[in-house]
Amino acid sequence: AGGLRAAWEPGAAAAADRLDRFVAQAMTGYRDDRDRPDVPGTSALSPHLHFGEVSPRQVWHYVQHRAADGASEAGASAYLRELVWREFSYHLLHQWPTLPKTAFNDGFADFPWQPDDAALAAWQQGRTGFPIVDAGMRQLWHTGWMHNRVRMIVASFLTKHLLISWQDGARWFWDTLVDADLANNSASWQWVAGCGADAAPYFRVFNPVLQGRKFDPNGVYVRRWVPELADVPNRFVHAPWEGGVTPAGYPAPIIDHVAGRQRALDAFAELKRRREAVTA
Repeated sequence: AGGLRAAWEPGAAAAADRLDRFVAQAMTGYRDDRDRPDVPGTSALSPHLHFGEVSPRQVWHYVQHRAADGASEAGASAYLRELVWREFSYHLLHQWPTLPKTAFNDGFADFPWQPDDAALAAWQQGRTGFPIVDAGMRQLWHTGWMHNRVRMIVASFLTKHLLISWQDGARWFWDTLVDADLANNSASWQWVAGCGADAAPYFRVFNPVLQGRKFDPNGVYVRRWVPELADVPNRFVHAPWEGGVTPAGYPAPIIDHVAGRQRALDAFAELKRRREAVTA
C-alpha cells in the first residue's frame, strides 16, 4: 500500500486542492496534453469524484468560472466533455443494469474469446514485452491509477491482441483502481472491446508501439515504470526488440503485433458472418 499512500491524499480538502492546481497549472494545455502520460496533463480527480469528495457539479461550475476569468477556453471545453462522458456512463448503467456483466451490443454474446491464464497473468503483472502496456499495468499496481490514454491501450491489447474477454480486464481494474467505478469501468471496457455504446469503429486495434511513440515520444513514462528500459535509446524504447537491445530480464513480446491484429480482425469477421447468417 506504500504506493497508494504516496500518490493520494483522501478527503474533500485534498480534492479541492487538486482541482485548483489542475485549473491553474494544466487546464490551458489540457486539450493537447490529456493524451500524454509523460506529462501531468490531467486532473486525476477520478478517485475524489468516485468517493464523493467533490461532485461533478462542483467541478463543472468551478472550471467554467475559471475559464471565464481567463483560463484556456479550449482546455476547459475539452475537460468538460470528458466529465460529460463520465455522467453518460451512469445513464448507461441505470438503463442497462446488466452492463457490468453482459455485452451492451447483444451481437457480441457469442464472440470467440480465447481464455489464456498465462497471458492474462503477464498482462496483469506488466510482463507482456510491450513497454507502454507494461508501464501502464505497473503504474496501476503501484498507485491504483492509470492514465486514461494508457487505459485504452492496455484494454485494447487485452481484448484485441490477446482476445481475452473484457470482463476479465474489468475485474482486474475493479480490484486495483482507487477510482474503481462500476459505471465507468464497465462502459469504458465495453467501448474499447467494441461491444459498448457508440463503439465505432468496433474493430479498431491499437498498435501499442505506435501509441507509445506518439504519446510518450521520449519514453519518459515507460522508463519511469519499466526501469529495465532506462538505458534503451529513445528510438527503441517502445520496441527494444527492433534494435536488438532488449535488456536481460525484460520479456520478449508475448504475441506478434501483426499476428495479434489479424487474429482480432478475423474474429470480428467471423462474428459478422454469424450475425448475417442468423438474419438471412
